[in-house]
Amino acid sequence: MISRYLSRYEKTRTAMLTLMLLAVPAAAHADGLDSGDTAWMISATALVLFMTIPGLALFYGGLVRAKNVLSVLMQCFSITALITILWVVAGYSISFGEGGKFFGDFSMAFLKGIGPDAVSGSIPTILFSMFQLTFAIITPALIIGAFAERMKFSAMLLFTGAWMLLIYSPVCHWVWGGGWLGAMGALDFAGGTVVHINAGVAGLVSALVLGKRKGYPTAPMMPHSLTLSVVGAGMLWVGWFGFNAGSELAADGTAGMALAVTQIATAAATLAWMFVEWMKHGKPSALGAITGAVAGLVAITPASGFVGPMGAIAIGAAAGVLCFFAATSMKRALGYDDSLDAFGVHGIGGMVGALLTGVFAAPALGGFADVSSIGHQLGIQFISVVATIAYSAVGSFILLKVIDLVVGLRIADDEEVTGLDITQHNEKGYDY
Repeated sequence: MISRYLSRYEKTRTAMLTLMLLAVPAAAHADGLDSGDTAWMISATALVLFMTIPGLALFYGGLVRAKNVLSVLMQCFSITALITILWVVAGYSISFGEGGKFFGDFSMAFLKGIGPDAVSGSIPTILFSMFQLTFAIITPALIIGAFAERMKFSAMLLFTGAWMLLIYSPVCHWVWGGGWLGAMGALDFAGGTVVHINAGVAGLVSALVLGKRKGYPTAPMMPHSLTLSVVGAGMLWVGWFGFNAGSELAADGTAGMALAVTQIATAAATLAWMFVEWMKHGKPSALGAITGAVAGLVAITPASGFVGPMGAIAIGAAAGVLCFFAATSMKRALGYDDSLDAFGVHGIGGMVGALLTGVFAAPALGGFADVSSIGHQLGIQFISVVATIAYSAVGSFILLKVIDLVVGLRIADDEEVTGLDITQHNEKGYDY
């Protein structure tokens, strides 16, 4: 009798637990919010911020000469603070306000109307805005690699702040905020056009407008600490999982695949750069390996939610080879001084990734996008690349010229010889 009672009790308890478990998802989704997605996106937001400080700061900081290391760290740190305020005031609204095809609006200035209960998809709207903030931070921070060691700190602040509002935010609206490129069907999962082509082209224009560093290319300008740069590159690699997988805005299979192809493409690019350098110069270098890794991370960014492992290997290998020649042979042939290869890695890598997304996103080649034909999608991708190049180049040139008239862009020759650490911040990165 007791055994029959226990049996009935176990059955009743099992049924009650089953009903409770069935009720939990319903309650969790009653207001559209998913706790799992929210937890993942909080983590992804932290990962992307980690890419700028300390990741990019250390990566770039190790690549400059010792007399300028602190200036690079300071630039990345101050950009993080400046862009945060500007994003809250107007950047988010310009990027994601309804507006029109080319520009958002100011309806969400100061994040108006975004309370703790507001939901975007399955995550809080405030969390979505902060995740997008981390993209707005790292994009202008990438540009400093092109003009490192020669721009005034005041000019850098003015340029990066204005550039984020007037160049980055409109392009973001074009692609992700309901603008014309997104409506056309351009594929950019995590920022090939919005982030990397945009920043890379702005970097090239900055390098051309400012001119070469004093002594370039005859004087040796070797990285002062590849140890710092390798550590920074490792942080970028890890943080990029938040960058790409987080762009799904959910903890699901697409996010998992985005993470996988990010790892695969980065590995392929690292090996491709390393082997090309080995064949060309006789030895592989740590600098080459980490630069190749970043090139792979850049190239897979627009494709990460649309391609499979086969596409990831192809995109990564292509980026490793093409970015190697862009950062070495092309730069020497054209004679411009892109200090840390912002254009050679981010500009060229972004273009490679954006265009090859149109190829490998097709299901016939292992992709997952709804692509009518490779030729048609490739045409759309080409339009998105050209539009981003043109807008970023013209807009960046105008901003630089205006700022040059207001405060001047470049430090004096004697200040450049002394280094930006002392002349701009009255401090030293190292006190021997």
